[in-house]
Amino acid sequence: VDARYRRSIDLIAAHSLISDSRLPREVTPNNYNLQLEPYPSEGRFKGRVLINVTWQEPTDKITLHAHEDLEIFKIIVTQVAPDDETEKASSTPLPPTKLRVLKTERVPKKPLYVIHLEKTANRGAQCEVDLTFTGKIFNDTSEGLFRSSYIDPETKTQKWFVATHLRPNLARRVFPCFDEPAYKVPFVINIARHKSMVALSNMPLESTEKMKDKADWVWDKFQQTPPMSTFSVGIVVSEFSNTDYNTTDEENNFNFEIRVWARPDFISALINVTEKVRKSVKILEEFWGSPYPLPKLDLLALPNYQATRPADNWGLLLFKESELSGRGSWHISQELAYQWLGALATPFWWSDAHINNALARYVTAYTTVKMDLNESFNNWPMTMLYSIYYEFSKRYPHGKSTAIKQDSTSAKTELVFRMLNYTLGERTFKHGLQKFMTDRQYKTFFGDDIWNALTEQAKFDSVLDDSITVNAIAASWITKDRLPVINVTRNYEDKSVTISQRVYLRERPHDVPDQEKFVWWIPVILIRQDKMNFFNSTPTAWMKKEREIVLKDLPSSDEFIIINPEEIGPFPVNYDVKNWNMLAQYLCTENRDKIPVNTRAKLLHDAWNLAYAGDLSFATALNMTLFLKHEREYLAWDPVFTLIDHIGRHIDSSDVHKKFQTYVRLLLTPLYEELGDEPQEGESEGKTHLRSSSKVFLCQAGYKPCIEEAQAAFKKWMESENPDEGNPVSNQYICPVFKWGTNDEWEFGLQRVIKFPANRKQNERTYLLKTLAGCPNEAAKIERLLNITILEQNGNFTDNDVYLIFSMLTGSANGYTTLFNFLKKNWDTIKM
Repeated sequence: VDARYRRSIDLIAAHSLISDSRLPREVTPNNYNLQLEPYPSEGRFKGRVLINVTWQEPTDKITLHAHEDLEIFKIIVTQVAPDDETEKASSTPLPPTKLRVLKTERVPKKPLYVIHLEKTANRGAQCEVDLTFTGKIFNDTSEGLFRSSYIDPETKTQKWFVATHLRPNLARRVFPCFDEPAYKVPFVINIARHKSMVALSNMPLESTEKMKDKADWVWDKFQQTPPMSTFSVGIVVSEFSNTDYNTTDEENNFNFEIRVWARPDFISALINVTEKVRKSVKILEEFWGSPYPLPKLDLLALPNYQATRPADNWGLLLFKESELSGRGSWHISQELAYQWLGALATPFWWSDAHINNALARYVTAYTTVKMDLNESFNNWPMTMLYSIYYEFSKRYPHGKSTAIKQDSTSAKTELVFRMLNYTLGERTFKHGLQKFMTDRQYKTFFGDDIWNALTEQAKFDSVLDDSITVNAIAASWITKDRLPVINVTRNYEDKSVTISQRVYLRERPHDVPDQEKFVWWIPVILIRQDKMNFFNSTPTAWMKKEREIVLKDLPSSDEFIIINPEEIGPFPVNYDVKNWNMLAQYLCTENRDKIPVNTRAKLLHDAWNLAYAGDLSFATALNMTLFLKHEREYLAWDPVFTLIDHIGRHIDSSDVHKKFQTYVRLLLTPLYEELGDEPQEGESEGKTHLRSSSKVFLCQAGYKPCIEEAQAAFKKWMESENPDEGNPVSNQYICPVFKWGTNDEWEFGLQRVIKFPANRKQNERTYLLKTLAGCPNEAAKIERLLNITILEQNGNFTDNDVYLIFSMLTGSANGYTTLFNFLKKNWDTIKM
């Protein structure tokens, strides 16, 4: 399968693991005064931080976070306020008194820096801890205080810039601090810079002063921040240009400045960013019932930015150039959502970060849909939901990866928020979150604070009875590494229905232990054919961790019902065969559009996955695809492409695979021929995606016009004078040629990998090698590749290449079998 078009079956972990050292609670910060002197071209910085702290318990130690690369060489501790007992005993103000530092130490294998004092200070004492330090500016990563550069197109000179990305716990790389999210205090930030550069921070500039000991350098002092965690500190020093947008708007109550920054020759590509920000902020302010909390907002497009996600410094957002210049608004909306949820209200500890991230992603999706109802984004949350279904229905979810578990748990929690929005009603849901934000702004929170606010609002609005709490509902979903499947069995004689729940297991055998212990709080939202109302999402009933419930007064025996329309809850639904057949028949009529496209997609997706799990006959599942000959909505087809890929990879070595490919060609050919080869002017994004996906899967299924088109393009490459200069063939054609083409074509591809020039982009070689291994049908091609890389040990292939080949082969039954047989046949030679 062409790697670019492999469907999302398994989740890719996005979280880095956080293993952190907690600080003792005896001494806590009140505020910081940070002075930073970065030298971008030299890759180093100097700094000084003054931390005002209070003793919560008697101790003679101050423990801070400090990275081992941070060299601290001057420490002064001055007591500026007496302890509680002294203050009670004397009315005379205490003059500032220096406390003698006995020694300092770094805790082995931990990023902790301990200052030992000569005397113990008591509860209530306040001190100023003054530390001077130096450190390295990171060059090969966009973390901590990092630098990068670009070439000025006019002067052809190299221009350096520095910036910070301190989430989750990287402030300790830049300055000694209490680097935990719970410690939210004000900062005053001072930055030294050459006068040709511009410094930015979280707050607006307050003043600029010349440096006394350095010509052409100045100190920029910024306004004091509101209370914030150390990871929210933002600093940039650059020669970027900017566009101004003052959002002072009496009608919308806006009163802050938006600026967008980039290298001078790229700033024109960002002309539409300020309008996206304005729209997004307006929606977020309405959602939270709270204004944007700072007097300014800077967004920067950084060349060569390497982090996996933007940096959401409070009031200072950093993006890749492609993220900020792209057509969509997802990245902008997401980082703006974190300005409220993360900066304004902050998780007390990382254990609640998945709830914070889940809610921020939900709010991002809400904002993006409100801003831009483009079809490509409106497949939210289906793609994510399908991945969640696949991950949690495995016999062993997440494997041994804690990172995958974190990401899938966060994604599932996002879907729980979506479910609550439907079941509580959007008004109650938003008011509950607004109550939470009002209570916790400028403070920290625990996950239960969110659920409690929603419960209180739901009770106030009378949408939940006293026996139900949002805490209980959420816990039943978030704390389990599983999802339920609902079985719906109708009694057509007495018009009743039995609804039962059990663990959803897609992979067989279904021998997961303790299945009987898994029960969920499940909203039963029921649609009847005789009263089709998809706008009312109020549950008909709740399954209150009950294994089974019975509902009565259903429609007549010749009318279907639908449970869980629009994927309101993250669970599949299985019906009795008669109800499935009535749904299949209705979808083949001209009335199918009365069922919204997301629900049509759900019915199709559920039927196929239940058949794959052995819970539904494939005949019934195939019946559910009959309406596709009339279907032209990409969102309804999207699960079909996923399932074609998934099923095809699992049966590619079986006798039924050729029949399956015939089925795919019969299914997709009329669609593709109707859509035509080329995009039409002004056509929707959905239609473009539908054409592209149908072509890819037709090629994989052996559609002759597609294969001939691919071979014609490939022939031009084969006949070129110097084929190693570059690959002129579109990536979508490579896999069909290696899969259906001749041995000569495949061998030509192999030689291009062997002779690949060192001065070309290596990712092009990697893609070729992936398709050489992963696409062929014939065992002979795979054996040729294994012979040359393993038995002959061709020097043009590295150990990583062999690992990549094995990875591609084990992704399909045919490749796996061929690899196994090859290793078995040649084991004696290989092990020598």
